[in-house]
Amino acid sequence: MRILHIFDHSLPLHSGYTFRSAALLREQRALGWETFHLTSPKQEGDQHDVEESEGFFFYRTPADPSVWDRFPVTRELALLRQLGRRIEEVAREVKPDLIHAHSPVLNVLPALKVGRKLGIPVTYEIRAFWEDASVDHGTTREGSLRYRATRALETYAVRRAAHVFTICEGLRGDILARGIPAAKVSVVPNAVDPQSFQLSQPPDPALRQQLGLGQGPVVGFIGSFYAYEGLDLLIDAMPRLVQGQPDLHLLLVGGGPQDQNLRAQAARLGMADRIVFTGRVPHKDVSRYYDLIDVLAYPRHSMRLTELVTPLKPLEAMAQGRIFVASDVGGHRELVEHDRTGVLFRADDADELAAAVLGLLRQSERWPAMKAHGRQFVEQVRNWRNSAANYRAPFTRLVAGRKQ
Repeated sequence: MRILHIFDHSLPLHSGYTFRSAALLREQRALGWETFHLTSPKQEGDQHDVEESEGFFFYRTPADPSVWDRFPVTRELALLRQLGRRIEEVAREVKPDLIHAHSPVLNVLPALKVGRKLGIPVTYEIRAFWEDASVDHGTTREGSLRYRATRALETYAVRRAAHVFTICEGLRGDILARGIPAAKVSVVPNAVDPQSFQLSQPPDPALRQQLGLGQGPVVGFIGSFYAYEGLDLLIDAMPRLVQGQPDLHLLLVGGGPQDQNLRAQAARLGMADRIVFTGRVPHKDVSRYYDLIDVLAYPRHSMRLTELVTPLKPLEAMAQGRIFVASDVGGHRELVEHDRTGVLFRADDADELAAAVLGLLRQSERWPAMKAHGRQFVEQVRNWRNSAANYRAPFTRLVAGRKQ
């Protein structure tokens, strides 16, 4: 079976999106399938027609800048035209049995057009709805004309795709509510490769001293600073946390759109000396920073995006045998068994967040069992081999139908 994947962006960029993509490609290849890969014009960095990264070759779609890129709608229409031309060019070269387009919807629309033209079935994998991501980024608001138009495009795409895949039950439920038959929608859940994660190690005393973390407990977050992650709630909880544990520090590793707002909030609350912002760190060093943290915090705010979409971070924490708290948004509840693999607290409640963290810090005797249960969950249930197996039946049926 030959599958042409259409991605928004890919390795060597590092994000949850690219890590999921690479993991699924490895598992599809383990099934004996040939995979080919094309990225949209939104891929960043110096580009050539084809680039290699971590054993994968990616066809690129070089951006074609124009004056229209400054305007909404015309910018997206230009992207659709560029990507459509490139999909057809690559499809004619590699002759796939199937085209598999991944979010956002701008990737599947030109793929559907090419698929009709060349007689190739097109499947669509939804990792999040574009309209909900736009709300969090501040480029639109829920219910606006742009929001409704984007939602209509998603519905158009899922109706015309030969099969639809998504990452969790929350998104599947939303797709079914649009009138899509249940047999047409499969879940390929977020997962991890447990063997690729190092179990937590003792903290590096030199790094701890360098960052000024003192000798007390450390609460932390490692990742991108998007508004929906709820890091503002975590900072709001800091006065209560310090009241309960006077020598506690908060370690925030990463960066993103909310970086400056979070730093200003820390200063405003008089917590700047208790909150360490490291900025982004090299991927190879991330485990050293994880090892400094006693309790990880995933305080996502409650909104459509977080209620519907499951993240990777709690699974990565389980794979490393780490202790964490997480807000009880739908995306977390689908992954975390409260008081067994992690601790859930009421979303958007700083007092509940502080109580959950302090409770864990005061009950360290619970940690070994929680670490073991989390590791067992990803080893036996939420691993990429299990997830990728969900492609087999729909892909096989569509390819067999094409050959008849």
